[in-house]
Amino acid sequence: MNRRMFSLTVASLAGWAEKARAQAWPDRPIVMILAQPAGSGVDNVARLVAERVSRGWGQTIVIENKPGGQNLIGAQAAARAAPNGYTFYFATSAALVTNQFLFKALPYNPQKDFVPVGLIGRSPFTIVVEEKSPIRSLADLVARAKAQPGKLSIANEGPKTFGGMTARLFNARAGIETNLVSYASVSVAMQDTLGGHTDALLADVASTAPMIKQGRLRMLAVTTARRIPEYDAIPAIAESIPGFEMTGWMAIVAPTGTPADAIQRFNRDLAAVLADKEVADRIRVLGPIPEPGPPEKLAAFMNAERATWEQLSKEIGVLPE
Repeated sequence: MNRRMFSLTVASLAGWAEKARAQAWPDRPIVMILAQPAGSGVDNVARLVAERVSRGWGQTIVIENKPGGQNLIGAQAAARAAPNGYTFYFATSAALVTNQFLFKALPYNPQKDFVPVGLIGRSPFTIVVEEKSPIRSLADLVARAKAQPGKLSIANEGPKTFGGMTARLFNARAGIETNLVSYASVSVAMQDTLGGHTDALLADVASTAPMIKQGRLRMLAVTTARRIPEYDAIPAIAESIPGFEMTGWMAIVAPTGTPADAIQRFNRDLAAVLADKEVADRIRVLGPIPEPGPPEKLAAFMNAERATWEQLSKEIGVLPE
């Protein structure tokens, strides 16, 4: 065999080996990190998506919950994971966008430590009250808040969370002053609202949906620009406060350096799962609105979100701490 033929053979074998490796992925279980606790709204969506995607792979996707620290613990763990295609991060807008405007220093870099895999969908937030509450509408809530400034209480996950920021923006644009009560988790805040310890709760639909479905919580409004399909009888805040829109979102990202083949296949199979009507309907019931797309779409979307949040943080006077 002459040198030229030998070189061509080696190149062909190398190409074949690379193709074989790509086709073999994943050949063992995959870990998907969450910065939220088990049983949360985000966790419920992540487990549904993971179960359906893993069916096609013949490999388990193991959900690893690392809650706490305003998403910092989970995000840091995901950022430091080996970029070998076997660890991904099921992230929210807080970890990938808003945290950089709330903290002077982060133990991870939202823009440099992760690469986009795919958007799951937008996650509407809602203002809810206990079913027997005398507050029957958003207008009623605003009127009560104006009548007694600082008395009406709205539970949320804290000032450095998406819900807390949304509550502050709502106060500012509605021209009201409410008592924003911070909690360590939505579940605890929800229990206090159900128990009558707070007047209202502002949280994501995904977390509050079970109590809404049971009739224990009543929705007053949603934070999206328009009404959402599963709750089309519920007005958007924008109907009372034009231009108001605060929508969270969920996405899958990977540690920077993750093989492109793994990212592309994950994105392709994720899009197929989200396009399945049964899965999409189940996700909508949980709260989010599915919106799949290629990694490039997610990258552009996150850049736009950072620009929006830079302006919002100035509007409501948020300073990094």
